[in-house]
Amino acid sequence: MAMNPTQIRKVPIDAAALARFKKTFELINTHLYSVEERIRAQARAFDPAMEGYVEYVCNASGKRLRPALALLAGGSTGKITSSHVDLAVIIELIHIATLVHDDIMDGADLRREQPTVNAKWGNAISVLLGDALLAHAMRLATNFSETEVVRRIADAAAEVCTGEIIQTQRRFDLNLSVPDYYKIVEMKTGALFAAAAELGAFLSETTPERIGALKQFGLKLGTAYQVYDDCLDLVGTEEEIGKTLGSDLRKGKLTLPLIFLLQSARRSGDHHKVSALLLGGDEVEADKIVSMLLERGALEQTAQAAHRLVEEALVGLDALDENRFTSGLRGVGEYLQVLIRRVAG
Repeated sequence: MAMNPTQIRKVPIDAAALARFKKTFELINTHLYSVEERIRAQARAFDPAMEGYVEYVCNASGKRLRPALALLAGGSTGKITSSHVDLAVIIELIHIATLVHDDIMDGADLRREQPTVNAKWGNAISVLLGDALLAHAMRLATNFSETEVVRRIADAAAEVCTGEIIQTQRRFDLNLSVPDYYKIVEMKTGALFAAAAELGAFLSETTPERIGALKQFGLKLGTAYQVYDDCLDLVGTEEEIGKTLGSDLRKGKLTLPLIFLLQSARRSGDHHKVSALLLGGDEVEADKIVSMLLERGALEQTAQAAHRLVEEALVGLDALDENRFTSGLRGVGEYLQVLIRRVAG
């Protein structure tokens, strides 16, 4: 499915926001390096027959946002310890497992600028690899002495899977509402962000109020990030985001911009026309849909909704003491807002 390059957002990145974001990662750079080393070392924990597959997916370095969130949450409420690094590794392994499964369901050929596991070795290997990574993450979680940590990690993993199942059930469902969409996104993406932030604070043995505040911060930030990612699937570039574009449209996933477009179509009386375009499947006319999103303000409306979510997340940080790690959490949220504004143009 070709995307019209003239429709890609060309708003430059705010230099000051980018500098603050980079400074945030410099705060935890040493710990992130440890996380990266431990993730890459996980391949050796598997049978030699599996090592190559595990190395392939674990060595494809992503943004590591969830590990960063766990570390920053720990630093904002206490001292970052080896337990925080362990948590970050487990959270990221769960995330990697979900990406392997996502790529199968979406029929994606590219992830982080390299062939997906399913494109390289087929769906059978991919399903089993995702399962193995998820099971391995759960096994690592049992090393925590606090059963609450293990339970919360398991709950988050279950929520992610449930969210994906509900989204799959509702594919090509033009009656999907905004609340329905948010429920799915909170589960499939927000839950893991929430667990990272919540447990980062829990391991620092801070107050229940601060743990709860960071959980809500993670949930809202993760939800906003998924909304942003859904926009990129429509108006981004593969070079920009490093994965196959247009999979949401082809697979009938009704994301927030498309829901807003349908709402606009109902008001303007051309609901049947827009519905027919969205139900095109593999033959979907993406250029026409993107043009409609821009002309009718659905993309702008989506960006505003995501921006508000980040604002709500940032307000929740007022419950924390101000320190450089709390400032780092704010920096992550503010940078996401910059990216969201770019999508809207």
